[in-house]
Amino acid sequence: MSIKRTKQRSFGPRGRDDDEPSSFRTTKAAEAPKTWAELMEGKADTDFLPYALTSRYPKGAFLLHSKFGKGIVTNVEGARIEVLFEDGPKKLGHAAS
Repeated sequence: MSIKRTKQRSFGPRGRDDDEPSSFRTTKAAEAPKTWAELMEGKADTDFLPYALTSRYPKGAFLLHSKFGKGIVTNVEGARIEVLFEDGPKKLGHAAS
């Protein structure tokens, strides 16, 4: 008994020249995300809120965590936030809405 395998097929348009602009392709180059140092530049210690699991934080908020140090909220999803610290991004909890 043998198993037949189908060929990989591309269902994209045929005969298209890659030099042609496509309506699906973006013409802008994606901007590189800013580094932690660039985001912290010029921020005073008073700009940072102390982190607490019972508080709610919006995207862009500056936090001061007791273990990880200074960070900025880069993403908010429900009861979780992603914070960029000097050591890298960390997912933390925050108060539900």
